Amino acid sequence: MTKDSKNRSLKICLLSPHPLVLGEFERILTRPGLKPISRQLDQPPGADLAKIDLPEADIFVVDAHSNRPATNSLIAGILDRQTGAHVLVVCEKLSESISHTLLRLGAKGLLTYAEAVEQLPRALPLVATGGYWVPRNVLSTFVDSILTDQHRRRMRPEGQTSLSRREREVLDSLLENVSNKEIAAKLNISERTVKFHVSKLLSKFGVRRRADLILLCYQQKDTGA
Repeated sequence: MTKDSKNRSLKICLLSPHPLVLGEFERILTRPGLKPISRQLDQPPGADLAKIDLPEADIFVVDAHSNRPATNSLIAGILDRQTGAHVLVVCEKLSESISHTLLRLGAKGLLTYAEAVEQLPRALPLVATGGYWVPRNVLSTFVDSILTDQHRRRMRPEGQTSLSRREREVLDSLLENVSNKEIAAKLNISERTVKFHVSKLLSKFGVRRRADLILLCYQQKDTGA
């Protein structure tokens, strides 16, 4: 996180169909360094949540209501339009199946309603830097599932050898888990150019998400591939 980002308040967009939930989130987050903005979703949720009007924010806190497909669509819509933002999901229960689905969609934080009162203010600064706030056992089983998927779908043999110098530099930075903006500053290139190289890397390694690429590279280091 840069010096400027440390000195400003985190912009947090709260999304829920329930005004009481929004009110409780706002109460929890009324403290220095946090700037919550509430958006009440339609009740029942509309079919096209991916196209709702969203403010610019560092973090989106999504109240995962009972309509799972709508929640998934909302998360995908947020991350598609605001690639620098992060998502934390709050729901009643977190089964392994639900947790893995949300993490694959790109969520960085997972909390139950019961946990949110105490943990939400502490989770947001970590999630804002790209870290994960997820129960340890859930994250462990999720990583195992990713590695299993990658074992079944071996990396293309030419992936490592066909990288350009710039692609290698971008990949090394990705393995340090830094943002596109930070990579751009480090390599003295535009953020748009970074996104282009990341897209090429994902294609060459045969994966769809940055997290999958990072896990694949670490897996191959461990196995000596």
